[in-house]
Amino acid sequence: MTLMAAMSSVKSYFPGNFHKAEESNVMVAKAGNSQSSLSLIAQKIPRCSVRASAGNPQSVDIINGKKVNGVHVAETPDVRKMNMDDNIVDGQPLHTCLLGRFLEERLIYRQTFVIRSYEIGPDKTATMETLMNFLQETALNHVTSSGLAGNGFGATRQMSLRKLIWVVTRIHIQVERYSCWGDVVEIDTWVDADGKNAMRRDWIIRDYNTQEIITRATSTWVIMNRETRKLTKIPEQVRQEVEPFYTNRIAISRENNDVVKISKLTDETAERIQSGLAPRWSDMDANLHVNNVKYIGWILESVPINVLEDYNLVSMTLEYRRECRQSNLLESLTTTTADLNNNSCNREAEVEYTHLLRMQNDKAEIVRARTEWQSKNNVIFN
Repeated sequence: MTLMAAMSSVKSYFPGNFHKAEESNVMVAKAGNSQSSLSLIAQKIPRCSVRASAGNPQSVDIINGKKVNGVHVAETPDVRKMNMDDNIVDGQPLHTCLLGRFLEERLIYRQTFVIRSYEIGPDKTATMETLMNFLQETALNHVTSSGLAGNGFGATRQMSLRKLIWVVTRIHIQVERYSCWGDVVEIDTWVDADGKNAMRRDWIIRDYNTQEIITRATSTWVIMNRETRKLTKIPEQVRQEVEPFYTNRIAISRENNDVVKISKLTDETAERIQSGLAPRWSDMDANLHVNNVKYIGWILESVPINVLEDYNLVSMTLEYRRECRQSNLLESLTTTTADLNNNSCNREAEVEYTHLLRMQNDKAEIVRARTEWQSKNNVIFN
């Protein structure tokens, strides 16, 4: 992230079809003179790029009617207008340098992903952790491509100067259908204000081929001092950076959003407790705390195995309470929610659980969560 922000220009290329790109690479390799073949192909291909260039003071971009850091972000053509065989640029497959592009006056950022074999579960579909990682990656690349990125992990320039970072306090995701191995998904993300001192980020995930919306998500972010680890108000200089990108739209309607406070579990109210969960060094992120996606696996450790095998996780809400470091030992608590019909934001859900991830020593809360599940027998995958 830091390296990308420091570069004078960032280019991104988008494939029309990932599978054809792979087939073309094989054909070129068999042609014998691979260097000349690649060169000829590259010369015929129109480039589709997002270029964030550190311009001179007279080259200032206007986003939503406001100037943004003196950085110009060039518009890019629609990926679907590219020739389906246009798959090599500068001697490299397009998907190896895939980043994203801006839409709708650069208020929406779109990125494409292919579901890899190591991103699926036993049923050969993407896991909830995979989806959350996609959301996080799209958000970070949105900041980088906008020209706002400083030297922090997703932080803007003014945030980096003040040693500030973004932290997520709540995220809610609804899944209509999980993609299968080899599928291509398209993710749109955007931001808006959430009160005076928070930012809301939303996402929509579509099946790339059918354009069917298969996942929706919304989240709330606040600012924390990187050194003191205390939350702080959004400085006016930071607000001026991000406000031009705010757009008044929502991924999940208010009536379908999960806004109900998650109840706290205790030893007495929990049905299942899994202890001895230990974070590893590889679970740490660039801000030196456990990556928020890692919590999902620990939360699901205390879900009954028959539910994991026979049900799909169709909705998940996470309320983050505190940081977790590598030295902490954790416990995962789970209990069945009795009043499913009253709390559920997904009326098709058949099982609902309340979760708590806490420190094993002092019982301090790390994450509260709520999950909703639907029988796989009632779901049809394309």
